[in-house]
Amino acid sequence: MTDSARPRWRKSSRSGGSGGDCVEVADNLPGVVGVRDSKDPTGPALTFAPATWAVFVADLKDRREG
Repeated sequence: MTDSARPRWRKSSRSGGSGGDCVEVADNLPGVVGVRDSKDPTGPALTFAPATWAVFVADLKDRREG
């Protein structure tokens, strides 16, 4: 596996600042978006198709703005 094929995890800007509710997203891989709990980086990660993830994020933004 090359370095470019490894997920680059970033913490969600909406994660709690106290270190509790932290979600990390890796969207640098072709064809998949990974989501994991930052408190358990070696644990399981959920994966989504990029289009599915985009719909999910758009829905969250709509709810926040509405």
